[in-house]
Amino acid sequence: METISYKLPDFEGPLDLLLFLVQKNKLNIYDIPIAQVLEQYLAAIQQMKDFNMDVATEFLEMAARLVHIKSVMLLPRYEEETEELKRELTGQLIEYQLCQQMARRLALDYVGGDLFIREAEEVEPDMTYRRTHKAEEMLDAFLSAAGRGKRRMPPPAQAFHGIVARKIVPVSTKIAYVLRKLYTRGKVTYQSLFQKAETKSDLVATFLALLELIKSKRISVEGEGEEQQIQMRPPEEWDTTVPEEFDEENESTEVLTDGN
Repeated sequence: METISYKLPDFEGPLDLLLFLVQKNKLNIYDIPIAQVLEQYLAAIQQMKDFNMDVATEFLEMAARLVHIKSVMLLPRYEEETEELKRELTGQLIEYQLCQQMARRLALDYVGGDLFIREAEEVEPDMTYRRTHKAEEMLDAFLSAAGRGKRRMPPPAQAFHGIVARKIVPVSTKIAYVLRKLYTRGKVTYQSLFQKAETKSDLVATFLALLELIKSKRISVEGEGEEQQIQMRPPEEWDTTVPEEFDEENESTEVLTDGN
């Protein structure tokens, strides 16, 4: 049958109380003065009763044990038995003290449930390489490493030839192109402005030019789809503020695409 454990307000059991008295009076745990400890132990039990607390049987058993040890100490011929009883009690107290210390240490490492943590231990890595390889494997490894090294090198100049050699189209040039068309004809179709485009850069620059002219209110677009018509707006409606990036004297705004 499982033993019922009574948890008192300050002590978990008789060994807990006894160890408390030893530590409180700064006694030598290896040579406990039984008479002094017995007196204080009985006083603690009486205090528990005064507070109407149920004293567990094990507390009373320990009191009887201390009384027995004190009685044997009074008989000179039982000196060896006395020492044996004291050693047994001292051993139990030391074991209980170690358990308390370990419990406090585990409480610091407790994270919840049944999980505990501990500080990481420093482990010196063993850098000795003990594997052996065939000559063919070493050659394959060397060629693989050499290939990775080449892939990390910057690409040659020829790799950029197809990009930097393409035609650069300033957007300001296309703005002038659209305005000349409108000055000459007055109204043109949207598609006609892209008919002479030779590259993607021409197409993009022309489209950006139209957006800028619409933004500055110089042109208007009417219709939908293939029927769209572009015409000049009256000069009094123009926004004469020309952004710096589209100033014809400043050709820093250019269009460069990845394809022709």
